Amino acid sequence: MDISFLLNALNDAQREAVTLPEDTHALVLAGAGSGKTRVLTHRLGWLTEALGMAPWNLLAVTFTNKAAAEMRARVHQLVGAKAEQMTLGTFHGIAYRLLRQHWREAGLMEMFQVIDSDDQKRLIKRLLREMGLDEAQWPVRQVAGFINSNKEAGRRAAHIDPGQNPYVDTLLRVYRAYEQQCAARGLVDFAELLLRAHELWLKNPQLLAHYQSRYRHILVDEFQDTNSLQYAWLRVLAGGSGRLFVVGDDDQSIYGWRGAQVENIQRFSEDFAGVRIIRLEQNYRSTATILKAANTLIAHNSGRMGKNLWTDGDQGDPIRLYRAFNELEEADFVCRQVESWLEAGGSRSEIAVLYRSNAQSRVLEQALLRHGIPYRVYGGLRFYERAEIKDVLAYLRLLLNRDDDASFDRVINQPPRGIGARTLEQIRAQAMQQDVSLWQAAQQLVDTGALAARARTAVAGFLALIDQLSSACRDLPLEQQVMTVISRSGLQAQLEKSKSEQAQSKIENLDELISAAAQFRPDGEPDDAPPLQAFLNQAALEAGEHQAEPWESCVQLMTLHSAKGLEFPFVMMVGMEEGLFPSQQSLEDPARLEEERRLCYVGITRAQKKLVMSWCEQRRWHGKTLYPMPSRFLRELPPDCVEEMRPKASVSPAWRQDRALYEESAAFASRQGDGLKHFAAPSFRIGDRVRHARFGEGIVIGLEGGGEQARIQVHFDAEGSKWLLLSLAKLERA
Repeated sequence: MDISFLLNALNDAQREAVTLPEDTHALVLAGAGSGKTRVLTHRLGWLTEALGMAPWNLLAVTFTNKAAAEMRARVHQLVGAKAEQMTLGTFHGIAYRLLRQHWREAGLMEMFQVIDSDDQKRLIKRLLREMGLDEAQWPVRQVAGFINSNKEAGRRAAHIDPGQNPYVDTLLRVYRAYEQQCAARGLVDFAELLLRAHELWLKNPQLLAHYQSRYRHILVDEFQDTNSLQYAWLRVLAGGSGRLFVVGDDDQSIYGWRGAQVENIQRFSEDFAGVRIIRLEQNYRSTATILKAANTLIAHNSGRMGKNLWTDGDQGDPIRLYRAFNELEEADFVCRQVESWLEAGGSRSEIAVLYRSNAQSRVLEQALLRHGIPYRVYGGLRFYERAEIKDVLAYLRLLLNRDDDASFDRVINQPPRGIGARTLEQIRAQAMQQDVSLWQAAQQLVDTGALAARARTAVAGFLALIDQLSSACRDLPLEQQVMTVISRSGLQAQLEKSKSEQAQSKIENLDELISAAAQFRPDGEPDDAPPLQAFLNQAALEAGEHQAEPWESCVQLMTLHSAKGLEFPFVMMVGMEEGLFPSQQSLEDPARLEEERRLCYVGITRAQKKLVMSWCEQRRWHGKTLYPMPSRFLRELPPDCVEEMRPKASVSPAWRQDRALYEESAAFASRQGDGLKHFAAPSFRIGDRVRHARFGEGIVIGLEGGGEQARIQVHFDAEGSKWLLLSLAKLERA
């Protein structure tokens, strides 16, 4: 049998990884742009075509549905219909299918529902109210983080000892109440999917043995992003006979704040015997200059597995470094760079502007609008996270499960039907007192006449509406069920009353939801599972993924985290300043600082041809004017790879956000108009101690320029480092 098609397109390191013996554990350290997906897909092909493995004995796990779909499509190109017999999917998707098939053994309701993070927070918010806890003191996001992080570490509330800590004890009380509510209502959050699947195997040895014998080869993508529970899940499934083939890059582990543990990739060789480590170092994306900069930067991290990216492509242009006066001038510089790229024949979709914090996008967006440059904030609200979509899904969930409190709470007054906060509190109090769902509590209050007449009519109308929708949708195809709910719930009519573009956009989103229902095909569901149930669970799974929507032909603005996995011919990295990137929180934590450096490495390696980095001498941030130092990451780049771009030598009041400096600049401009062309500047040297009328005493640490544009950098004892125009500063020797 000719299997050359599996090997011809591979380089030597890729070929070595793909053709490893069947009985080998493997760790493939795949550098940025080194073809890791090709290695994974060709390994799956090699196992079936060359080694004769049955496709149902193969399991491939990744982190997003998009990545899983791409993997399946590429495997299908290699081996045809055999790809459909392999188990390919996300960690959460595979766990969901497992629980759906073994719901009884897992201790779940047969028709359990998956809830996304927004519904989880709504449930927690209701529990906090019922427990008399002030949300200001116990933020919902913080409580959800406590619950999810413990689940991801394999800890249920019963496993945690609060010790003498009353703060932890309160969080545990909420955690226990949350577990009880989810169990009573048949709700499963994202962290629960993996934890429950892990417990399913540990509590059912025969079931575990079945899956261990079935999945003889387990392939894992983006292994550096696994958390402790995912790694434990893999170890249990592999057991003593399964073989793990994991692909990852410790230099691109940037999700520690999500629970990802770079230690997993570092200890893999200790946990499994005879691991073969193969490094994919040939890069097919970036120029040699960009790769040299990336390699030199990341070498400052300790404990790396070690690799050095290289390319047989062009040397490329140097990395350009721009020093802006402030964030406004930096944003204008970005726009000028975009315009230059377009004038040279490039397209907008080839450009990405990367930043550390979402808050940085505001000034950039304003500048792009002023320049008439189309842009998109990549990673904004995704389809299933949009409010109008979540409203429809909540209605649909109630059709299947009247006791779904999160959905009931979301839409009982959406669109508004005269049910106020006081009525909702009565319903919640009744539910808590009687230990029933919100639906049952509302029904009890209506039946007993405990509500005021107007409120009773409104609540009864809502309950009747849900029953009517359920009856109307019972025998309809999925597409028409969604269409019926949209039209008869009042959601569409509410939007149609408004003639705004925003309302029209929401109507278009509702139309797209109908299309999604028409195109939906169940995957991993029991044969008798209602299509609507499968559709809702799939929507929840997709809403929980950390991925952005597809982009069109416009400049892409995105955080550095969002940029992972993407590539662009032209990349600009802005805000390269101490305290911003690396972040202020990381400066005193070596582990977090190293993750920040990995994030910078990720940003650099997104660039294919051109990379520009910028920093500001002055930045308005969190309501204060700061005078930051350039990022240490800039100093860690090799000097022969960097070329500094000088700003235009001019002074504009728009560059001065601080009022005093603004007034000084205005005065200087006035003097220029009177014919002042030069001034006699005092002669200062680095190290001199000086005094400023406003900032006090400090030490000269930098000098630049001459004549009217001469500038001096002083580190003031009380105010920190500042750049000043010598003509305006009126400095004296201290």
